[in-house]
Amino acid sequence: MRFLPARTMDFPFTRLKGGVGAPAGFLTSAVSCGIKNPAAARLDLALIYSEQPCSSAGAFTTNRVKAAPVRVSQANLRKGDLRAIIANSGNANACTGVHGIHDANAMCDAVAKPLGLKRGQVGVASTGVIGLPMPMMRVTPNYPALLAGLGPKNGPDVAAAIITSDTHAKEIAISFDLGEHRVRMGGCVKGAGMISPSMATMLCFITTDANIPSDVLRKSVLECVEDSFNRITIDGDMSTNDTVLVLANGASGMPPIRRNGKRCRQLRQALRWLMLELAKAVVRDGERVTKFVTVRVQGARTYLDAKKVAEAVCKSALVKASWNGGDPNWGRIIHAVGYSQARIREELVDIHLGGKAACLGGLQAETPLEELRAIVAAPEFEILINLNQGEADYTMYSSDLSPEYIDFNRSEYAYWKQARLDGLV
Repeated sequence: MRFLPARTMDFPFTRLKGGVGAPAGFLTSAVSCGIKNPAAARLDLALIYSEQPCSSAGAFTTNRVKAAPVRVSQANLRKGDLRAIIANSGNANACTGVHGIHDANAMCDAVAKPLGLKRGQVGVASTGVIGLPMPMMRVTPNYPALLAGLGPKNGPDVAAAIITSDTHAKEIAISFDLGEHRVRMGGCVKGAGMISPSMATMLCFITTDANIPSDVLRKSVLECVEDSFNRITIDGDMSTNDTVLVLANGASGMPPIRRNGKRCRQLRQALRWLMLELAKAVVRDGERVTKFVTVRVQGARTYLDAKKVAEAVCKSALVKASWNGGDPNWGRIIHAVGYSQARIREELVDIHLGGKAACLGGLQAETPLEELRAIVAAPEFEILINLNQGEADYTMYSSDLSPEYIDFNRSEYAYWKQARLDGLV
């Protein structure tokens, strides 16, 4: 298990262990079902449960093709607040039709009744291969063990159970003061490929024992997702299963947070910080990536223009290939700026790599090439693009594109062999 680096906020906080299990009143569990491979012993089914009622909020993929668990979780959130989340890796339960909806509902039912909940109080999430029916004959027998294993110290198991092509589990937990009460917040995330804004392809679960009303939480979650998971890209692809679910149970004992009050602003800042740390961890663990690149656009006429430029640069295969090769090719960057459809003037564009000028006024700067090469040879560096036309800015986080990424993603149809053995296709 790798823990994410703690960074500063505007108020003190303490780093904790335990991920989604760190906040008071939450129990977690994970078991191995062999969903993708019956011979494998890795954890692949997880459960998060609050011992008391929760406020809840979610954000989901904007892909028009939505997996069954996404549709079910969206429907359950519209009915009210969630109190539990069941999630699996190894199978996306996407493009599986009515039967897929039935399986997603069955997963909710399997934990709802033993926990004294209604189906609509359970969120469900899946990740894995698209198009294959869920092997429920291997999932169903493991529900008793999943429920029996619920405990306050199993958060890391949840983080491990949801990963697919990730190289390691990713989680973080913190505590901080809101008024006179100490509050905890924990989260975990999976994601390594098919990462693109709106939303990035991943599953993310966050728990907190803060007392925040549902309407305030939902507004905060949408704002924080926009500032975190919608600002990362690895390969420009968007999945069918993207899900962020946040549960707040008030077990800290604090009074309800008021909209737009000081404690609301502090909680939102903590949630934004935590989501952004998780989002950056996804990029750093991208499929066969070697570079983590921060792209900052400033001087745009509007926020939308700045966003268009940042996304065009971060998604450009040519730009990303040059990053992989350690090539400070600012020409590829400015050509992406030009086709971004943002309002720009070529003769005003400045581009800096790691603080050194590569392009000034749309022309080659005088910085020696060797200095620029040294910057982009590093595993992490920053690119600043100044359009010099206004005050708007936008920041994104991206990666290189490697030959190994292509080799890694050439085929996943080997998984269909097991599905045929199972009689699912």
